[in-house]
Amino acid sequence: MNTIDLTASFKAYDVRGIVGETITAETVRATGAAFVDVLELAGQNVLVGADMRPSGSEFMEAFAEGATARGANVINIGLISTDELYYACGVENAAGVTFTASHNPAEYNGMKMSKAGAVPISSESGLFEVRDLAQKYLNGGTIPTVETPGTVSEKDVLKGYSEYLRNLVDLSGIRPLKVVVDAGNGMGGMTTPAVLGDTILPGLPLDIVPLYFELDGSFPNHPANPLEPANLVDLQKAVVEHGADIGLAFDGDADRCFVIDEKGEPVTPSAITALVAEREIARAQAEGNAEPVIIYNLITSKAVPELVEAKGGKAIKTRVGHSFIKAVMAKENGVFGGEHSAHYYFKDFFNADTGMLAAMHVLAALGTSKKALSEIGAKYSPYVPSGEINSELEDKAGAIARVADHYGDTVDINTMDGTTFEHKTEGWWANLRPSNTEPFLRLNLEAPDQATMERVRDEILAIVRES
Repeated sequence: MNTIDLTASFKAYDVRGIVGETITAETVRATGAAFVDVLELAGQNVLVGADMRPSGSEFMEAFAEGATARGANVINIGLISTDELYYACGVENAAGVTFTASHNPAEYNGMKMSKAGAVPISSESGLFEVRDLAQKYLNGGTIPTVETPGTVSEKDVLKGYSEYLRNLVDLSGIRPLKVVVDAGNGMGGMTTPAVLGDTILPGLPLDIVPLYFELDGSFPNHPANPLEPANLVDLQKAVVEHGADIGLAFDGDADRCFVIDEKGEPVTPSAITALVAEREIARAQAEGNAEPVIIYNLITSKAVPELVEAKGGKAIKTRVGHSFIKAVMAKENGVFGGEHSAHYYFKDFFNADTGMLAAMHVLAALGTSKKALSEIGAKYSPYVPSGEINSELEDKAGAIARVADHYGDTVDINTMDGTTFEHKTEGWWANLRPSNTEPFLRLNLEAPDQATMERVRDEILAIVRES
């Protein structure tokens, strides 16, 4: 009899657990069956892929067993980045799953799921129904098999994915660039040579210096989480040592991309959002879209909505999280969306996020300018961000209330996602957002200058961390 409680691994947007403990072949098999049943996929194709984690192939096979038992036809698309899954679900108009735990440590694996057309599935759109039915199958000890089980076939999508991206951003005419890419032993080690190199398609004017391109789910060099500054150090050093024009860092499943300038300094995801937004607004306007919509989350720099409006676009603010952004992208017909976490969403990519396409936009902007990336990035970074700072505490609501009491009438307060304080005269804003999964209160703030940022940061942290 199963003793694994699936509520431990099913999160708001995906599934993540420790292999052999909260995620096993047995739980995956039941999830495959429930996925087909809840989404009513019997007789239809379901795409199944995985990143380079060692348990991926076993889990793909288990998911296929569950899915075919309930009548779906599984197409095994093999080793993929997460944005390859979205591409495949979009062009094939089929639901799918990839086994990945993104930037989590080696002992983890999980599932990112998508409906046909790369429509996201989350706790609000069927994920928990899948969880509950899978739990029922687990507790019952068996998965009933339909009269006509599905089939399993294989398909490679890397070439199609690479061609699709190349058709969206033409890099063939840019000036030659030296690009250091840190794949972190993740899937960027496979997608970078395919999209930006010459392993599948004709070469581009890019001299790529590879760091950690070997696919290795044990992450022997550093965690594949570029959001942590320590994991960017190797890339920063290599950019300077090689005299490169730009550095790119991908997370484990390569759906996020971080950018380093020629001085070895990070370019903030907000600046990248603004840069890509400007390009996408111009393109959409040239195609007759008078007021292109750009989506940004509420802890992105206010430089983003300011630029969007200055360029004739419409900026729409949303909560943090990919399912929220994708839903607003679809509802508002957005052309592009960006988050502070370096997730970038494109209408032309099925409203899904892809770090590679964002990187290509940056390469195009840099490669058609005579300026260095540090100079280009400065244009989009007029404010000073704190970065995300976590405080571990149990009474998160009490801490937020103390901050509100401290600033009183000097701030406007918004509770769209956590609590955002916007100072009425000093030009700074701060967001305190409780983690859904950990005992953390997350602080993000932005100010017009370094001194103000540091002063307000230290004030808020002192209030939050009162014992």
